[in-house]
Amino acid sequence: MTISAGQTLPDATLIRMGDGGAESVSISALTKGRKVVIFAVPGAFTPTCHSAHVPSFIRTKDGFAAKGVDEIVCVSVNDPFVMKAWGESTGAATAGITMLADADSSFTKAMGLAFDAPPVGLLARSKRYALYAEDGVVKQLHLEESPGTCEISGGEALLKAI
Repeated sequence: MTISAGQTLPDATLIRMGDGGAESVSISALTKGRKVVIFAVPGAFTPTCHSAHVPSFIRTKDGFAAKGVDEIVCVSVNDPFVMKAWGESTGAATAGITMLADADSSFTKAMGLAFDAPPVGLLARSKRYALYAEDGVVKQLHLEESPGTCEISGGEALLKAI
């Protein structure tokens, strides 16, 4: 079942690369008592993700902050080393966007948002979406029909909706 507005985000542990190496990040701890934007992509360094989705949240970061959003998080079914390198490559890390790896796709599967595209080597990947949550409860969910498009899940569309 796909998560929807009004539901609580499933708890999962994602991974980021910190100064001391890999760090576990609990979704419930990350969102508790906070306003958080989470956007997910099918894969780091893939064309639409790299050239459209991440840049849209870099452009809108200040707008989200003005609306009280505490943190913007990018999630992908990749390893934390790839997510760190991608954050550096796109400027997302410098912009303050948190890059989290859902290495085993457990969060993506719990959200009901996994898909496979074997012809391009994408297995158990995340559908493209953006959501806004308050205290772990989804208030807005913008889910793309196609993983190759970034329209309703872009930063501008989500910012306008909250």
